[in-house]
Amino acid sequence: MAFIRNDIATGDMFRHVYGGMTKSELDDRAAQLLSAWGYKRVSDTAQGAAVYEKGNRVARLLLGALVKYFKVSVKTSVSPSDEVICEVRTESSGMSGGLIGMNQVKTEMGNLNAAFRDF
Repeated sequence: MAFIRNDIATGDMFRHVYGGMTKSELDDRAAQLLSAWGYKRVSDTAQGAAVYEKGNRVARLLLGALVKYFKVSVKTSVSPSDEVICEVRTESSGMSGGLIGMNQVKTEMGNLNAAFRDF
């Protein structure tokens, strides 16, 4: 079970490729990692991605960057060469926290990128 490569990495999403594990194992490991980071699973999208949140959306709207709020979707799939692909995409722009909030979201995505590479 190992990280192979990073296909794409931008400020609002990244896609990692793993080998030696099944899709369900990757789903479980992603859920455990996000849970350890304080994220809670809130829903699933029509495209098969799991959506996780951390923080309070209403407090973020009221108090701006003083309250942290992050929302990400995690989609896993299997490539034709039997590699498992994990795509993590931010679902919140951070605009409600202004420029500071937008930077908080980019920093969180960078930290998650490194954490998903190391698990």
